[in-house]
Amino acid sequence: MGFRYLDRIATEENIRSFLELADLAAGAGASANNVFLLSHRLRQSRPMQVCRALLQRDPAAEALIEQRRLSGPYDAAALKALPKGTLGHTYATVLETMGYDINFFPKPDFYANLDTDADYINYRVYATHDIHHIVSGFSLDNFGELGVISLSVAQFAHPGLAFTDLMALLLNWFRNDKPLDEHETAAEQARTAGYAFGMISKGLHIGAEARPLFPVIWEERMEQNLEELRAELGIEAVREGTWSWHQNTALTQALEA
Repeated sequence: MGFRYLDRIATEENIRSFLELADLAAGAGASANNVFLLSHRLRQSRPMQVCRALLQRDPAAEALIEQRRLSGPYDAAALKALPKGTLGHTYATVLETMGYDINFFPKPDFYANLDTDADYINYRVYATHDIHHIVSGFSLDNFGELGVISLSVAQFAHPGLAFTDLMALLLNWFRNDKPLDEHETAAEQARTAGYAFGMISKGLHIGAEARPLFPVIWEERMEQNLEELRAELGIEAVREGTWSWHQNTALTQALEA
């Protein structure tokens, strides 16, 4: 049988490691720290080696990794005071309206004080994650999360986020008990494998079409008009559907106030 190769893959050690990572991924919805820890566990993995090799191809990303440049901390009040339509005003207003801390991402000491390139990559990915939500249009809740994390998977195969994508598909497939179009509410649809696959596909497409996002110095772009920035980066943001923050009435009203 051709399936005998599975014996070489499904070793006791590999299964134990997979289950530990799967447990972290499964708890990601309850705590973002699970995702941070998941990526930290994968920092010495072969997938991280691939991720590092892909980033090394981009001189700007390579320079940023070597510099170990930090992100933030951000002054939410100062950003919100910027003109309407700018990245900074949008970023600060959206996060404030949703009750999110604009500086909610692990500090360097969580990532071994950025001792290795992999540690810095993990730090940078999560420090810029919410900004990716803003520029891509994917909502900052469970409806759009798989879409935005797939941007980084498309561009440089980040292992922690790739594993999260895969686990979301698997877990939603197990708990789904009827076709996607038979679910009556958006919340029910978002818990299906079909919905997860759609979000992952959208994110992968946007990431593949966009300019490299990893090396963008977002602190220098806060005063830039968001639509102009999207055009420069080659991002066609999602604007329709429950997976887009543009469809959140509370957010649009806050941005127009």
